Amino acid sequence: MSTSSPSVGSPRRRFTLAALLTGVLGVVVLALSMNSSLAAFTASITNSVNTAAAGTVIMEEKNAAGTVTCLSTDGTGNNVATNAATCATINKYGGSTTMVPGQTVSTTVTIKNTGTAAATSFTLAPGTCTQSGNVSGSATDFCAKLGIVITQTAGTTTSTITPASSSLTSLAAGGALTLAAPVAAGATVSFTFAVTLAASAGNTYQGLAASQPLVWTFTA
Repeated sequence: MSTSSPSVGSPRRRFTLAALLTGVLGVVVLALSMNSSLAAFTASITNSVNTAAAGTVIMEEKNAAGTVTCLSTDGTGNNVATNAATCATINKYGGSTTMVPGQTVSTTVTIKNTGTAAATSFTLAPGTCTQSGNVSGSATDFCAKLGIVITQTAGTTTSTITPASSSLTSLAAGGALTLAAPVAAGATVSFTFAVTLAASAGNTYQGLAASQPLVWTFTA
């Protein structure tokens, strides 16, 4: 009588395969659990304060005595929203009403950057010169008879910023003057305006007056 071997699908064979799979699965689970519990070396930095802010550029003008001050924030609202103001209390041309031919009147002012940022550009733009006060003089070119020399002092350097033989008329025609820059926060630049009534001015210039607006501008 012959003895037959167990078939492939016998219960014994299925049990062995199931046991093997169970063992392998257990090893995998154990390995994963061990790996997840292992420690690691780490390093980190948290930047808790990261900020940015805009600086300010504010212009201050003072007379030579330091008794009169004008600020660019003196305009509407007294803040930097407009940062543009009109100053009628510092007369760069001296305001003399008694000049005679050949006489020079000099006036010094200072411009300071009282803001927190440097002004990378600094200009002075002359407006149109107009004459008035026809008390006795009949001449119509009084602005052309007033010579102007403007010097600036930045640090220890003094230089003339007006073209040679400038008059109030030609000053306006020449456009904006480029001044010393940059002007650091807290820095001051001084300017001297020397106005001369031409020696050739005759009687027809008596009693005449000239007026010219000047616009200082910082840019950053």
